[in-house]
Amino acid sequence: MGSHADAWQERSEVVGQWIAREGYHLLTGAGGGVMSAVSQAFAEVADRAGRVIGIVPSVEEDPNRPPALGYPNPWVEIPIFTHLGVGAPRGDEPNSRNHLNVLTSSAIILLPGGEGTASEGRLALRYGTPCVGFLKTRDEVPSLPSAVPIEPDFGGVIAYVSGAIGRPSM
Repeated sequence: MGSHADAWQERSEVVGQWIAREGYHLLTGAGGGVMSAVSQAFAEVADRAGRVIGIVPSVEEDPNRPPALGYPNPWVEIPIFTHLGVGAPRGDEPNSRNHLNVLTSSAIILLPGGEGTASEGRLALRYGTPCVGFLKTRDEVPSLPSAVPIEPDFGGVIAYVSGAIGRPSM
């Protein structure tokens, strides 16, 4: 989970490649920025077992609820189209797809982002979903709750996720 606008390419690639090599599926919000960069890095890993799953928002104002413009990104292999159109800064609201993102994930890795990313951290705490920030400083996700741990080094992220889901890293 992370910025819809900025790709944070280096960190996104590390995360996407690791998740693919571990044999997991990747779940994102199906959009641009970090979501697209992680999805592309994941999808480009040869012989991966998992798939790129995207929770696709709708256009909130449209009664027919088509997908929001730019969704899903080109690397989403399994799009889950929703009627949910609310995003940041209202990511905690009941009609936000962030609830699906958090409740469907075994663990969440947060990359730099804004209020939507912070809301996913808050929801992870609410629902008890393991969540760690792959962040140099907490300022990379303003308003991220202090209860969400951050790791500036990806080795720490791997250790956290592996421990949280009870599976050693391959």
